[in-house]
Amino acid sequence: MTNKKTRFLVESAIIAAIYAALTLAIYPLSYGAVQFRFSEALTVLPVFTPAAIPGLAVGCLIANLAGPMSWIDAIFGTLATVLAAMCTYFTRNIKFKSMPLLSLVFPVIFNALIIGLEINLFFLPSGEAFTFAGFLISALWVGVGEAVVCFLLGTPLAVALDKSRLFKKGVIR
Repeated sequence: MTNKKTRFLVESAIIAAIYAALTLAIYPLSYGAVQFRFSEALTVLPVFTPAAIPGLAVGCLIANLAGPMSWIDAIFGTLATVLAAMCTYFTRNIKFKSMPLLSLVFPVIFNALIIGLEINLFFLPSGEAFTFAGFLISALWVGVGEAVVCFLLGTPLAVALDKSRLFKKGVIR
């Protein structure tokens, strides 16, 4: 294994471990219709390294398998995370006042739509049917929680990483 491959694997593993640990550390807030996963601040990391894409995906998968929604959330949540991380990575160079703000929008959009749909397809109280209005309400609540974390925690994290000596010296890509 080359040094670059090892570095990529280690970065991914560290990101996965941090994401899963942060999600599980605040267990009640991390799951449900209104989520405040502090770990979602890490969704800014694909701006700095492509290793964040598999790292976030594996961390999300682990956290969701341990959560109350189990395999359903593992599938849908991981899908939302992978799509958001890929879009974040591919738009990392589109910046507003030197900030990759567009990149921070994708986790909000994908989680709102995919998790909002998941909630309305699988977790409605018995006897209730899927409605588009119900989906919009769920998507809105998931999106609000995601936006709060991504913008209030993710933006300062991005600024700190961008200005850090580690980033400039290449320790963090």
